[in-house]
Amino acid sequence: MNNYNKLLNNLERLKLNRFKEEKLNVSLKKESADITLPGNNYKKGIENPFNKVKKEIEDIFVGMGYTVETGPEIDSDKYVFELLNIPKDHPARDMQDTLYIDDTLLLRSHTSSVQAHIMEKAKGKPIKIICPGKTFRRDDDDMTHSHQFAQIEGLVIDKNINLGNLKATLELFAQKMFSKDSKVRFRSSYFPFTEPSVEVDISCFNCHGKGCPTCKGTGWIEILGAGMVHPNVLKMSGYDPEIYSGYAFGVGIERVTMLRYGVDDIRKFYQSDIRFIEEFNKKVEE
Repeated sequence: MNNYNKLLNNLERLKLNRFKEEKLNVSLKKESADITLPGNNYKKGIENPFNKVKKEIEDIFVGMGYTVETGPEIDSDKYVFELLNIPKDHPARDMQDTLYIDDTLLLRSHTSSVQAHIMEKAKGKPIKIICPGKTFRRDDDDMTHSHQFAQIEGLVIDKNINLGNLKATLELFAQKMFSKDSKVRFRSSYFPFTEPSVEVDISCFNCHGKGCPTCKGTGWIEILGAGMVHPNVLKMSGYDPEIYSGYAFGVGIERVTMLRYGVDDIRKFYQSDIRFIEEFNKKVEE
């Protein structure tokens, strides 16, 4: 009896295996693939140099203890101008030919408006921030100008802050971004929200100060504007200028990228031309 049962079980297994094999053969015929067809060619994506430099700048300042803050690209006249010591009808507004939506709303012309928001929220407490983002002005587009560009602005407010702190910060930034032997030079300038105000030059990272086409033979490259926060700006945001001081700076991301990688036309960052991205990628690999 046991032998009979074993024989039946063996027959059932044989039938089941045969059934599975027949089913597989039918499926293979229906789902046959032509293995001679070429496979899909997937290209690895390439990062736009603008985004690469933006991330690097953020990483540098985050490493110094700054926090990253963002704000609205459409903002009110109060934050873009008035809280930054640029009242209505002030001649300083002519420096930033601006795109208005109505009498009070406009496309921000600098990311300093984010600083005004943060100062208002801080209510007299210390601040150490950077503000990256798009800005807009009524510029005619050419090789070095664009109606839309990006800035990273920095703001530090605390007790006993001075120009020496600002210079040391910017020198460290230049050394990390361009060259380990970079030096920083201040030249007197004017910005309505800082006093004193300075234009900031860095020693040429290409010739190391000897003079070359990159620096137009001067050994220095103008890179950003900065200064000590104006006492009026501190007062309007609830800070006592007798106790608190601060510095602010603003750098154009496209300008840093153009200098670092030798890009000759700012419009290339926005034209979505894959040939430009591929060319940049080759330079990085070299």
